[in-house]
Amino acid sequence: MERAILSSIILNNDALSEIYDLVGAKDFYLKAHSDIFKAMIECLNSDVPIASSFLKTKLGKSYNEAVLTDILGTNGIVDIKKYANELKEKSVKRSILKMAQDMPGKVSQDKPSRDMVDEISSELYNLTDVKSTGSIKESKEIVNDFLEYIKKQSQLDEKDTVGLSTGFKSLDEKTNGFKNGDLIIVAARPGMGKTTICLNFIEKALSQNKGVVFFSLEMPAEQIMMRMLSAKTSIPLQNIISAKMEDDELSKLSDACEYMSSRKLFVHDSGYVNIHQIRTQLRKLKTSHKEISLCVIDYIGLMMSTSNFNERHLQIAEISRGLKLLARELDIPIIALSQLNRGLESRSNKRPMLSDLRESGAIEQDADMIFFIFREEVYREQEEKEREERAKAEGKEYVKKFVPENKLQEKAEIIIGKNRNGEPGIVEVIFKKDHSKFVEKAPMPDSVSEFKG
Repeated sequence: MERAILSSIILNNDALSEIYDLVGAKDFYLKAHSDIFKAMIECLNSDVPIASSFLKTKLGKSYNEAVLTDILGTNGIVDIKKYANELKEKSVKRSILKMAQDMPGKVSQDKPSRDMVDEISSELYNLTDVKSTGSIKESKEIVNDFLEYIKKQSQLDEKDTVGLSTGFKSLDEKTNGFKNGDLIIVAARPGMGKTTICLNFIEKALSQNKGVVFFSLEMPAEQIMMRMLSAKTSIPLQNIISAKMEDDELSKLSDACEYMSSRKLFVHDSGYVNIHQIRTQLRKLKTSHKEISLCVIDYIGLMMSTSNFNERHLQIAEISRGLKLLARELDIPIIALSQLNRGLESRSNKRPMLSDLRESGAIEQDADMIFFIFREEVYREQEEKEREERAKAEGKEYVKKFVPENKLQEKAEIIIGKNRNGEPGIVEVIFKKDHSKFVEKAPMPDSVSEFKG
């Protein structure tokens, strides 16, 4: 097989370009064949013919006339890509066998088991990480793809979105939903409700019979389910946690549990995960559950890096880029939560901006959409508490200046800081803290004129 591939390239130099992204020199079993393939690549890069005389020059001391004669005496093949894929398959299997043989030595090393698992996972990941330079498309093909896209979109109902619905009509109108291949960042300061709103996004996807994978690095699966059940039933979260509910609430909870049991939600809550592990888990789940259409990661700052970078911002940049590439590879939207810099709280206007993203500007670059969650009442309550504490410390009587309009329904904003295929903007919503959910803000009624002509 190896001789047939090399012979085909000598007979038709263009054949090398066909398999350039499929195999490398290391995929050839015989070193002599590997050296010749390297020399062929050098000929291609030097813009000289891939012929015996040039190969001899490129090979230098590695030149073996008998091996080259055998190759020249081998018949070429028509479907070189098929043979190249088979060559790659055999190469990967040899590498796996070599890893298995090296395993006893790795296990005997004085390393934590978790580090060894990560090292092995990384090696396996690299084996399956196929080179991709992207296919080149002619304008005619691109236009045809575009016309097919327009045809599909024109068949949608007016209420449908281009991508996966967010669950908020106003947000869908501004963003067209979560589109396949997109990386969406949801960022906020602690306590604003970024996990809650992502659980709302998940519930909406589940209601559309879509599968969702949730990597939770902060919260165990049981607590996640409690919050989703509270949002689904409108039973206060504390009632569910304490298991103190009325009969009608228990009935609603039972129905909600039955509903959630029928949905395809997969939760990974180990608290330790890196980009390789996410990729492996998602690929495995996508293979067995074709309905998986969304991945959520809570949150990006807790993900472990697999690089050798010491600076955290470089590690975050690696993670961010990895998530974007993964979204494109699996053709699903990936939502990743992120923290914001504490510095924004020293400003008079505390609404987040893109410059507030913590640790890396790469997040802003890689993301297709960035949402900020902002609740002004959080800061107003904090300021009220600080003023009250100062008054007590000074022995003064304190009268509250800020009284929330409705503690159960706080005003909130979803700030669209970046929208690659649209405009930034703000969507006003209502935060129902007791029920762990955000809901659409009711539209203002049309004003009626007091005077009639």
